[in-house]
Amino acid sequence: MTELSLQEKFAPKSICYGCGPANPPGLHIRSFPDGDTLIAEWGPDEKYQAFPGMLYGGLIGCLLDCHCNWAAAWHLMKQNGLEQPPCTVTAQYLVKFKKPTPSDKPVQLVARVVESKEDRATIDGELLSDGVVCATCTGTFVAVKEGHPAYHRW
Repeated sequence: MTELSLQEKFAPKSICYGCGPANPPGLHIRSFPDGDTLIAEWGPDEKYQAFPGMLYGGLIGCLLDCHCNWAAAWHLMKQNGLEQPPCTVTAQYLVKFKKPTPSDKPVQLVARVVESKEDRATIDGELLSDGVVCATCTGTFVAVKEGHPAYHRW
């Protein structure tokens, strides 16, 4: 039996383009806890190229945004003793491109909490190809309250 990702376990009806299991043409990022780190592997396709053989930056931003968002949600769930992750949204994030990212092999996503409060977490993320850091991200993700359009989105 295949292990369920956080997205599949807690948000099987999510339609998020990056990480929603219920979005057929989406990217289907699958994030898994590994101690205090969240990890994922994602396999690109030629249609996501910026130029021959390299991924385009917007896609890299999407991968990091969704994966880091789930790191925040997972952390806030554990920190606050909840049964499932709160719905979190991106308040801000900054992506730094370190090296071109090849489009012909899987990429790895790694995310860790660097700071948190009751309703938000700041996450550092990395996108790697063959163990080489190609992009980094720092973002703040906030748990939304009732009345917000993302409340109970998963």
